[in-house]
Amino acid sequence: MQTLLKIILSSSLLLVGSFSQAQIPPTQYSQKIAYITGGVGQEETIAILAEAKQWPLLLELSQLADGRGVWIFGANVKISNTQKQVIFDAQADGPYMLVNLDAGDYFIAATYEGTEQKRVISIKTGSPLKTSIFWK
Repeated sequence: MQTLLKIILSSSLLLVGSFSQAQIPPTQYSQKIAYITGGVGQEETIAILAEAKQWPLLLELSQLADGRGVWIFGANVKISNTQKQVIFDAQADGPYMLVNLDAGDYFIAATYEGTEQKRVISIKTGSPLKTSIFWK
């Protein structure tokens, strides 16, 4: 009887724990490059930021509104290689985007509400990079 009670209690705790963990948005692909985008809501933000440690690139997207920075969604992000070939083209579904890039140098062109922001980045193996893109 005591063993049965332990099993039931353990199963209940496992079930409750799985419901309380936020789900990471599904992995998508742009030109064979895996990415995750989202971060709408606190739980999803926490889940994405925890996952970011396993991804080569974390993009944070925000803008200035009413005198303060606010997260945005809907930006279009294009990433080109050093030969200026677009290798990634996707729309952000939230303020965060994780992109699985190989080590190397890249150019980012992100467009939001008709305004383009550019960045040059260098991805190093085993060293995740966080890049913030801010629109005024």
